[in-house]
Amino acid sequence: MRLKRELRLNMHAMKAIAIIVLLLLVVVNALELLPAASAFRMYLSAGAVALSLVALIAILVGRGPARDNRSAGTEAARPMPVTTRANQADAEIVSFLAMLQARGRLVDFLMDDINAHDDAQVGAAARVVHAGCKTALLEHFRLSPVRAESEGSTVQVAAGYSPDEYRLLGKISGQRRSRECLSTTAGKRMR
Repeated sequence: MRLKRELRLNMHAMKAIAIIVLLLLVVVNALELLPAASAFRMYLSAGAVALSLVALIAILVGRGPARDNRSAGTEAARPMPVTTRANQADAEIVSFLAMLQARGRLVDFLMDDINAHDDAQVGAAARVVHAGCKTALLEHFRLSPVRAESEGSTVQVAAGYSPDEYRLLGKISGQRRSRECLSTTAGKRMR
């Protein structure tokens, strides 16, 4: 750890030396251009060359130990982490909302303050949103009723039913093997 700190200090010192030498080099080259320094031109040119060499050495030494460029390239090429199911589910939800926004402007409609508009304007906007969102749903999903019974009828659900298919509502009675529930026209995703 101490060696790294000393190396870092040496690198900073070499950078400072390089900057000072480069500034002196600029001054020497500026003096060469002055007509009054024509008698010293040879000495100034030799000094510029010497300062250039010192600057080059200070820059090269100030870079520190040589680094392996292959390891940096390998690190940069590391693949992205694999998305988890939660990330995938979030991405699918965002994608679905984006589809409803693109087709029916649903998000804009929901985020807009409808109190500022009269009922006729809200109704007209709702029709446009409804038509666009319905088109998007029908393009990507095939919806069908889960049960053939009419809405509100009493049905028997076998024990061990899938909670994804049925949500029990209303009066629930009987043994664990069969239960009563209200049938809904919930759809199944077919695509």
